Order: sequence, then C-alpha cells, then structure tokens
Amino acid sequence: MNIIFDLDGTLLNTLDDLAASTNHALRACGYPARTTEEVRQFVGNGVGKLIERAVPADTTAEDMERCLTYFRHHYADHCLDCTVPYPGIQAMLSELHQQGIAMAIVSNKLQPAVAELNQRYFAPTISIAVGETEQLRRKPAPDMLQQAMRIMGATETDTIYVGDSEVDVLTAQAAHLPCISVTWGFRDRDFLLRHGATTLISTPQQLIDYVNLPINR
Repeated sequence: MNIIFDLDGTLLNTLDDLAASTNHALRACGYPARTTEEVRQFVGNGVGKLIERAVPADTTAEDMERCLTYFRHHYADHCLDCTVPYPGIQAMLSELHQQGIAMAIVSNKLQPAVAELNQRYFAPTISIAVGETEQLRRKPAPDMLQQAMRIMGATETDTIYVGDSEVDVLTAQAAHLPCISVTWGFRDRDFLLRHGATTLISTPQQLIDYVNLPINR
C-alpha cells in the first residue's frame, strides 16, 4: 500500500504561522487583520485563494497581488516559527515506514515551502513532497496526486489519500483514490461529513489500524 498525505492540517499544524503571515500582509496593505479562526476557514486552496478570502471584498486584483507578495515574503522567513507536527504524527509515520509503506506529501503550498517543511520534519520517512508549481494545477485538481503516484510507481488500486478538508475529499475523488479524512486538522467532523467525507479518523493510530485491516493488506 502507498499513502499520500496532505500537509497543512493533516501532518503539520501550520495555522499560527499562516495567520501571522496573513495579518502581516494585511497590515502592510492597510487592511483589517483576521482572526486565527477566520484564517482556518480560508486555507485549503493555496495561498492565492487564502489572500483573496482575507482581503476586503472590494480589493482590486492589483492590490490583491501586492498583498500576496507581502505574504509570500513573510511566510518564506517565518513558516517554521510556530509550526509543529500534530501529536502522534511522527510515531505514526515511523510505524508505517517500518511496515514498508511508501509515503508522499502533496500540498497547495508553494513547492519551496513544502520541500523545506518535509526536509525539516519528515525526511527520515517521507522523501517525496509535491507542492504548487506552474506545471501542476492546485488541488482539488488531481495533478499533484498523480505526480506523486508517478514518482512512487503507485497506482489507483494500491494508494490512499489522507487529508483534513473538503478540498482533500474532492481531490481524492478527482484522482479516483479512497480518502481518509482526519478530524484533528482545520475542519471538524460535522463539516467533513457535510462535504462528502466517508471514512474519518480522530487519531494517527487509527490510520495504522486502518492500514492493518485484512481487507487493506
């Protein structure tokens, strides 16, 4: 079996750093700040969409791009300030790695940030990390999952996708993969169920249990 993970809200709690960079950019442009809970609802479709949702409704495209530039510069320097793996993640990845499970990360974050975060936190167990580039459409398009699968030598029949949002549910559907939705991330259980999630887990250990079910071996 192969497992592809979303990053933000699934493996890493990046919310505080995303909120800090969002508000840095908003302040630099003279816009009102957003609460961390607001930013939680804005993430999932890449940083461009995050800023589009965070700026005032009447913001011009030019000013939105300026705000996005402030965000990118700040986040490049501060993406590791508060970001940490969720409890139990490292132990889960180590156990899956020991079982011979091939793993990868896909994320709507920019590729340099995805590579840096993977190298810092997950390099011993995950070597494939696919982020936003000009060549790959962002999730929920299936491009990133398909790219990771090509690198892994994986197929639709031996791969599952693990994420925390409605975007991840749609991405798995587009790639014809089963989706495991986690409830410890940026969306809660009720929200996920309303948006099409069918298999949910509330702890990293439950993913190990799922993988080890006889039907999945």
